[in-house]
Amino acid sequence: MCTKMVQVLWGCFLLWNVYISSAWTTHPGIKARATQRALDYGVQAGMEMIEQMAKERSIPDLKGSESLEFLKVDYVNYNFSNIKINAFSFPNTSLAFVPGVGIKALTNHGTANISTNWEVKSPLFQDSGGADLFLSGVYFAGILTLTRNDLGQPNLELQDCHAQVSHAHVSFSGELSVLYNSFAEPMEKPILKNLNEMLCPIITGEVEALNANLSMLEVLTKIDNYTLLDYSLMSSPEITENYIDLNLKGAFYPLENLADPPFSPVPFELPERSDSMLYIGISEYFFKSASFAHFAAGAFNVTLSTKEISSHLVRNSQGVGNILSRIAEIYILSQPFMVRIMATEPPVISLLPGNFTLDIPASIILLTQSENSTAETIVSMDFVASTSVGLVILGQRLICSLSLNRFRLSLPESNRNNIEVLRFENILSSILHFGVLPLANAKLQQGFPLPSPHKISFVNSDIEVLEHFLLISTDLKYETPLKRQPSFYGWEGLNLINGQWMDKSVP
Repeated sequence: MCTKMVQVLWGCFLLWNVYISSAWTTHPGIKARATQRALDYGVQAGMEMIEQMAKERSIPDLKGSESLEFLKVDYVNYNFSNIKINAFSFPNTSLAFVPGVGIKALTNHGTANISTNWEVKSPLFQDSGGADLFLSGVYFAGILTLTRNDLGQPNLELQDCHAQVSHAHVSFSGELSVLYNSFAEPMEKPILKNLNEMLCPIITGEVEALNANLSMLEVLTKIDNYTLLDYSLMSSPEITENYIDLNLKGAFYPLENLADPPFSPVPFELPERSDSMLYIGISEYFFKSASFAHFAAGAFNVTLSTKEISSHLVRNSQGVGNILSRIAEIYILSQPFMVRIMATEPPVISLLPGNFTLDIPASIILLTQSENSTAETIVSMDFVASTSVGLVILGQRLICSLSLNRFRLSLPESNRNNIEVLRFENILSSILHFGVLPLANAKLQQGFPLPSPHKISFVNSDIEVLEHFLLISTDLKYETPLKRQPSFYGWEGLNLINGQWMDKSVP
């Protein structure tokens, strides 16, 4: 009996561990939240986008046949072709969250001015010309649902489409316009009927075309020559009455290895705010995975020559570099030297309220190399460089910069009493401060791409460092595109990879 109980308890323990392990893997590295303010702005930006699309979109011909009893004509075959929308107005348009379902779009009392070519044929006559079509009482209601497919790509669908035009007025132009306008009214009803039958299929077709682009979206981006960033959706969006949340993986991988890092993301919650259109939470896991991936790929190893050190020191310390370089040469018997810095562990990331720090444990090796000789090690030491991380948003990218807080040098026991070695600490600290960190900051200027819809830029942005995550609060601005067929590229700024992605240059 006791043995069976032990087996049961052991089995429960294993199941619990499996549950905990699976739960750990479901937490996102990035959360993006769009508020009602974003939807309200989306109405304005959406109208500009729809206007651009409508003016360039081809609309199917309207064809039909009607009898004109007052003219005693059995039938008139008509065809309206080359239909172009010249102007429209949707004064009462709104977007609203439907909790657990999607986003409801509603518009009514809309109007549209349309130009078209026409052609009529009957037993008595046939003719062609131009016409203007004025539509009023335009109504549309539908629900857009956003889900996640098996590859972590967004999937968009239109549900419950209802579209109707209440009134249509046709005005013919041409030499016989007076005649044709006299029997335009009987033709308006069938035109209206055909048009109403076409509206939802046209709108659904536009959504399906948009979704086709979404299905081709690659959710990995090449950040630099060392790493990839995974922006895939981890689950379908969570929709409440006030906002929609997107949970993104937000994990870095070395180019040659897409295995998850040996640590799990910690759950975090975005604060309940609504003053901004968009909130993006970037967890400590995002930065830790970046640190681990770059360390695994060897990105933190650098070798600097005397010339390179002097160049960076002079450029970044207003002449101090010449002095430091000269001192270093004296201590190394005036021989050319090199500094080799190698991270011994992944840099340690820490996000606490108002404080973002990066501790870099590394070793530093000083070498000399005369002409026609191999490099010889002068001294090898371990150190920890503690840095503060500055943050700013430029465009759709998060830009980081490092500044040195303190430099702790660990000397081998045999060298602790060596005055010549001890004097290197200040020199090495200056080399790190004025030489290595500027190099690192130059690389960091490329930044990290932030999830953003196509042609949408961030404005009025603010960054806060909170407990174990970074919070970006921002409004959005739609950038009016040039006159061309718009298309959807997914997260703006991502170098979407497909096929031979390793050969692509860094964005």
